[in-house]
Amino acid sequence: MADNPNPDMDVFEPVKPPKKKGIKRRFFLIGSALLVGGGAFGLYWGDSSAAARAKSLTETGNDHNFLSWMKIAEDDTVTIYSPHIDFGQGSHTALAQMLADELDADWAKVRVEQAPADVAFANTALGKGFLAEMSGAPGVINALPTAIISMIARSMPLQITGGSSAIRYTGQVGMRTVGAAVRLALVAEAADRLGVPESELTTADSKVIHAKSGKSLRYGELAAGAAQRSLPGSPALKNPKDFKLIGKPIPRMDIPAKVDGSALYGIDFSLPDMRVATIAAAPARGGKLVSVDEKPALGVAGVEKVVKLDDAVIVVAKRYWQAHKGLQALSPRFSDGGHNGVSSDSIHAAQQSLRKTGKPENEGGEGDVDAAFGAPGAKPVTADYRVPFLHHAMMEPFALTGHYKDGKLTLWGGLQDPLTTRARAAKAAGLDMDAVVFHPMLMGGGFGRRFPDKTEIVDQVALLAKQVPYPVKLVWSREEEVRHGTYRPQSSAQLKAAMGKDGKIAAWRTDYVQSGDAEAETSFIYAIPATSRRHFAYQSNQNDGPWRSVNSTQMGFYNESFIDELAHAAGEDPYQFRRKHLPEGSRHRAVLDMVAKRSGWGSALPEGTGRGIAIVESFGTIVAEVIEASVREDGSPRVLKAWAVVDCGTTVNPLNAEAQIAGGIIMGLSSAIGEEITLDKGAVVQSNFNDYDLLKLADAPPMIDVHFIESGAKMGGIGEPGVPPASPALANALFAATGKRIRTLPLRTQATA
Repeated sequence: MADNPNPDMDVFEPVKPPKKKGIKRRFFLIGSALLVGGGAFGLYWGDSSAAARAKSLTETGNDHNFLSWMKIAEDDTVTIYSPHIDFGQGSHTALAQMLADELDADWAKVRVEQAPADVAFANTALGKGFLAEMSGAPGVINALPTAIISMIARSMPLQITGGSSAIRYTGQVGMRTVGAAVRLALVAEAADRLGVPESELTTADSKVIHAKSGKSLRYGELAAGAAQRSLPGSPALKNPKDFKLIGKPIPRMDIPAKVDGSALYGIDFSLPDMRVATIAAAPARGGKLVSVDEKPALGVAGVEKVVKLDDAVIVVAKRYWQAHKGLQALSPRFSDGGHNGVSSDSIHAAQQSLRKTGKPENEGGEGDVDAAFGAPGAKPVTADYRVPFLHHAMMEPFALTGHYKDGKLTLWGGLQDPLTTRARAAKAAGLDMDAVVFHPMLMGGGFGRRFPDKTEIVDQVALLAKQVPYPVKLVWSREEEVRHGTYRPQSSAQLKAAMGKDGKIAAWRTDYVQSGDAEAETSFIYAIPATSRRHFAYQSNQNDGPWRSVNSTQMGFYNESFIDELAHAAGEDPYQFRRKHLPEGSRHRAVLDMVAKRSGWGSALPEGTGRGIAIVESFGTIVAEVIEASVREDGSPRVLKAWAVVDCGTTVNPLNAEAQIAGGIIMGLSSAIGEEITLDKGAVVQSNFNDYDLLKLADAPPMIDVHFIESGAKMGGIGEPGVPPASPALANALFAATGKRIRTLPLRTQATA
């Protein structure tokens, strides 16, 4: 296979994705990006301009920048600039492992810093990967010259953290290539200085070594000359058997500072003479501020100003609690934006009606589903499923500091796309992007909520900063953050299948209703002759957005719950039934077999205890999970054990990858058991963690077993794929334990006993 980095390693052939019946609108957006990428802005920010800009921003006089992403100091320190924000996923360490391995750097001298929010650090590697994936035409994108992809990435501008993209795109396509190219330049420089052929030189621990003479040169003393050399665009990468750092469980670089408290988040940031503000927006999203009497807030000690926005009111004070008390003293009047009749039940009713009478916006799949349903002897099975809005529940609420002075706006905080944050702030403030500086900081959680296009606080701070003469930090209260989230959409689906005479599924149709289309990112892994996935677009008054693993959570719940129902209807074991619908020799079947083996699938269980199984492919990674669960006397589920088997191609840092999968399982179980955002009169009912039911430590499974299969296939993501199989595996386990099928989440709203 072309994607196999080790041609000597056997690799399972992946299941081929189904042909799409509809043309994605997203493809036209990609086409537009290709066109604008060649404009004046893109041409100005070509590779040479970006390299010069990166040098000016990173070099200090005793170090030398290479390809924007790294520099080598005279003392051999290698500094890597990550375009991805750290919000607990550990990608900085893994990216450093990938570059340092190809560079043959001394790990003790490797450092990682956050890349500046500057166009010179637009993520060209990510651009290439995402464009290929989202366009549906990877051959076309991969055939484009690197310079064109680079222009597109800088023109967008692209510096996002999300989509499990850091390792599989930035690391594999970018960091490894940079490390390999710079190593070759260092070798060439050493060969000239030593007067020996390059073929006689080797590299290790930040040195170029000439074994015959016993001489060696440090990277630090070679860096100046190497930085002047032309670097290859497509250097040969290491064979996996030669890895020294990739695949090793290296402790994360970010942990010590987070443990000793020296790590700074946006909510920690402070400046001299800074004020602190907090905000209350219209309870019903889409509502407007009608009126507010400022006097009660201004009468609170420490409060200095009340700022009115179109849909919110802000109180500015010397300290946060002063601002909070001032806000509580106000009685603002808001309109409901015409959404007084919107509730969770009304949304569900509208979705049901749309699925029955509306037209799908897009359809994926292959084969003639209708003909298969009408075939003689076909046995139809139908089930309806429903999942709620989900909140991101970030540990750190929004906190963003802004300072407008001398016509320039400077921002500090943690958001998932620094470059787009600059662009959005500039638009809100009526400034050119060059007049906005953004200093990205650590994020205390994100999961998709901190993308700038889903983050109202950027506009709010930009407008606020222009109205005060001092730096001001806007902090959302927990209540504001819960009630004004960008939730995973409320979604519902009807699934229908026809069983053939051979005991296999002959046809499968999924009709799902939600705001966003899942077709481009959710893999349908089963080999079924006729399939159809129809998306009916429905938008409530909420600002829906990506949640960890995006649409793979709801689609995983639908698909893996339904195939369990089909197995039961066929009178077959759920594991074996799945297995016979996966191609022989496939990676999917290998993952499924391994999780069944490790969990002791089929062995006896105590009465009242059940096992459930699920397998989902998302973000290029296949994850199968088994959950063992029972039901308490009050009807609530009790999760006893969890197993996960993962094939992400190559595991860069097993220690961190295991933590990501285990964390994904916990998050998936939490959403399945208790999490739910509900609406009434257009507004969110929940207000804090007391009524948004996150999984408690006492309710988490006491045992989680995670195992990785190193298939050597194309690298997949790791931060998101652990989530989707958890909820259907739990629901299936509860069915095995109780005989009751769960089709609506969360489980706490139902009696499972």
